[in-house]
Amino acid sequence: MKTDMLQKALMDPAVYPDHPEKIGFTETHISMVFLTGRHVYKVKKPVDFGFLDFTTLEKRKHFCQLEINLNRRLSKNIYLDVVTISQTRGGIRLDGGGRPVDYAVKMNQISEDRLMDRLLDRGLVTPKMVSAVAQRLADFYRTAERSERIKGFALPERVREDTDENFEQTRVYVGRTISREQFDEIQGATNGFLSRERERFLRRCQEGRIRDCHGDLRLEHVFFGDEISILDCIEFNERFRYTDVAADIGFLAMDLDFRGQEDLADLLMGEYADLAGDRGVYSVLDFYKCYRAYVRGKVESFRLDDPLMDRVEKDKAASRARGYFRLAHRYARCL
Repeated sequence: MKTDMLQKALMDPAVYPDHPEKIGFTETHISMVFLTGRHVYKVKKPVDFGFLDFTTLEKRKHFCQLEINLNRRLSKNIYLDVVTISQTRGGIRLDGGGRPVDYAVKMNQISEDRLMDRLLDRGLVTPKMVSAVAQRLADFYRTAERSERIKGFALPERVREDTDENFEQTRVYVGRTISREQFDEIQGATNGFLSRERERFLRRCQEGRIRDCHGDLRLEHVFFGDEISILDCIEFNERFRYTDVAADIGFLAMDLDFRGQEDLADLLMGEYADLAGDRGVYSVLDFYKCYRAYVRGKVESFRLDDPLMDRVEKDKAASRARGYFRLAHRYARCL
């Protein structure tokens, strides 16, 4: 079924088992999200961006199930099930028999006011809350899967492939969202660190610090409900998730730095290091924070070429990109 037809069908409250009064809708470049007030149904778009491929019904079913399985590690009370979207004689139904035309991830709908970025906007994130996040992550990393294959994703030559890709993809933004000086210095510092400090990366591998992590650990994915839940783990590409725990939790620390909350970022890392017995995290932390800030600058820069985004939104994206690249440059000078 075509995406626009499916979207129209799923905007009908009668399709849903609990018959909500109305359906809310939002979307990203890879998903359509339908909100009933009680539940959220996320449908993957049939797109192929290279780093993800949802172009067949079988692939979308597979990645829906994988999303459920992976996110239950940190959000077991939010991610519920994979729902079949079926075509019946009476029209589209959810788990109602008939011919499967697509699949959706079913979640409990949460109060977005309890997300960490929203709480930070209102000055409601306390040191105690940050310490609790550190505890949650230390526990998670302790039991997260590790293997020889996963370890290979954090070898310095493999990490170099990712950083090289970032620099290649952002050359076109030099002079737009990143200056030539910033680009050259970040690239030089990154490459120099990878070759000069090879033993640091190998030591992290030997210590078992390379795990099947979250992959996209940002402020807006941390939810303070009855318990701390961490949402939206990356399911579609192992390369983004198989990494040093320093790169994973370092993403959240970088996000706090970006918001001017360096004290909270330092607390997060200090608490984690103590709880996990991982003082070695600091040996690669600035490198990975630099990497994460650069990736965010890249992603925001990509928005400038989105034909569907208006000028006001593009200006905001450009401002955010410059901020992330400035932060990456600051980290690079510490390498």
